Amino acid sequence: MATTLDTFDRKLLREVQEDAQIPQNELGSRVSLSTAAVNRRLRRLADEGVIERYAAIVSPEKVGSPLTIITSIEVESEQIDLLDAMKRTFSQCPQVQQCYYVAGEWDFVLVMTVRHMEQYNELTRQLFFANNNVKRFKTLVSMSRVKVGLTVPVDLDE
Repeated sequence: MATTLDTFDRKLLREVQEDAQIPQNELGSRVSLSTAAVNRRLRRLADEGVIERYAAIVSPEKVGSPLTIITSIEVESEQIDLLDAMKRTFSQCPQVQQCYYVAGEWDFVLVMTVRHMEQYNELTRQLFFANNNVKRFKTLVSMSRVKVGLTVPVDLDE
């Protein structure tokens, strides 16, 4: 069920997605609210699950993991317990940045950040070859990061 958001909520969401560390008084100035109102609204948006969490965006290159890999996976069986086990395994792997259970030719799509191809090769052994429910997988190696983000478009008109 969607949360009812007014124009102020939507403006706040746009701003904090761009910079979650912006001081609340400056945020208030940008959206025409008092600091106290900003604080109350952000707390409510977090309590209602609209804001899931705040995070820092780290440069993979600067921390020694410059290689982005996208992997599509087809499973042998879509039995619920087997899918749940795969979701847990993928979620617990620190190199997996994003995991999607998808419709179509493939069942999962993973976006991973790794140090080098040898590390990815080891991950294929752990995550795919060692899992009897992986039928096949396909690997795409990113040549450059063109756009990376998790910003959700927030329309002001609604």
